[in-house]
Amino acid sequence: MEIKSVNEIVEGQFGASIEMLENVIKVCPEKLFGDRSNKPEYWYLVYHTIFWLDFYLSESPDSFYPPPPFTLTELDPEGVLPERVYTKSELVEYLEHGRVKLKSLLKNLSEESIKRHYKYGSVEMSFGELIIYNLRHVQHGVEQLNLILHQKIDIAPGWVKRCV
Repeated sequence: MEIKSVNEIVEGQFGASIEMLENVIKVCPEKLFGDRSNKPEYWYLVYHTIFWLDFYLSESPDSFYPPPPFTLTELDPEGVLPERVYTKSELVEYLEHGRVKLKSLLKNLSEESIKRHYKYGSVEMSFGELIIYNLRHVQHGVEQLNLILHQKIDIAPGWVKRCV
């Protein structure tokens, strides 16, 4: 068995969480995906998870801006939802943006950048710990979405062991 670097291990496990998020997007029926009467709204949980994935992979909270058509409404302390339901294809594309950003970040990760101090709101830790925190947040979102799928349609995609 080949021994992998910490960066490769993190990429494989984080990538698996991202793949699981993509799977819960794709398996969700359109009717459930955009149903505004469900609380929480499925599409919004997907968006929330991807937005924070992108945000926490950014160099600095001050310079972050998501790609169009997404905005910074997610940062509003009043909990304002986006003006419209984002489509599956828009969110899968945004997730791919996050996947590429993660790979680039891990490829260029150094001992110095891991130790760099990060602070946004109540989140204060090293950038290295933030990466693991972010992975946990993505997986938490996936599990919430899986639970909704189980409750509403009695189907949910399976576990992804590692992304290669």
